[in-house]
Amino acid sequence: MNKKVFVAGATGAVGAVLVPLLVEAGYTVYGGTRRIDRAGALEAKGAHPVVVDVFDAAALDAALKRIAPWGVVHQLTDLPQNLDPKLMAEAVVRNARLRIEGTRNLVAAAQGAGAQRLVAQSIAWVYAPGAKPFTEDMPLDQDPESPRRISADAVISLERSVLEAAGMAGTVLRYGQLYGPGTSSAEPRGGSPVHVEAAAWAAVLALRHAAAGIFNIAEDNAEVSSEKAKRELEWNAAWRVPQGIVR
Repeated sequence: MNKKVFVAGATGAVGAVLVPLLVEAGYTVYGGTRRIDRAGALEAKGAHPVVVDVFDAAALDAALKRIAPWGVVHQLTDLPQNLDPKLMAEAVVRNARLRIEGTRNLVAAAQGAGAQRLVAQSIAWVYAPGAKPFTEDMPLDQDPESPRRISADAVISLERSVLEAAGMAGTVLRYGQLYGPGTSSAEPRGGSPVHVEAAAWAAVLALRHAAAGIFNIAEDNAEVSSEKAKRELEWNAAWRVPQGIVR
């Protein structure tokens, strides 16, 4: 295949699963991390480590121009280990900044490097109150009094940056609450759970199908509908990582 893909957040919960899946699929993978001590883990998964901070726009731009990726995958988050409740208030603010400013920098760098595909992680639990199950065409929560307002505003900004990026086909994956290896829960949680390995598969399929737009990615539930992803991406919530792929 010999297509180059840059994964931002390559050592996170989804990124750590996604990198070996992309390598197995034949892509040349460049894994972004801001921590040099994680470079070895990326090499062990078959990726070329790229130590860069997405808040350093100039360094990020230079790195992507050097790589010249065909595709860019955004799996960046900034959340505490095990979603520690004592740390979440500050983490929500940091994560929002990452979704807004970090996404803008990543999109600009991807455009400058001539990338053709852009796939980004979003979330499926900030829909405005309304009839369920929620589908991708329903509005997100923009109520100024909503307790989710910080996260919702950040998600809206992220999705707009991705979907309106000129010159690239942009795909937004609205993940449900992640569970499984590397996450804060071994078992399904929340109203719209999704296993981290199935979530990673969705990113692979989004690249493969070149399907621009928004897709809910969650197991069958009463909260959100993932029928669009099943139909257009041929995604299956039951998929897991095959035996033998490096984790």
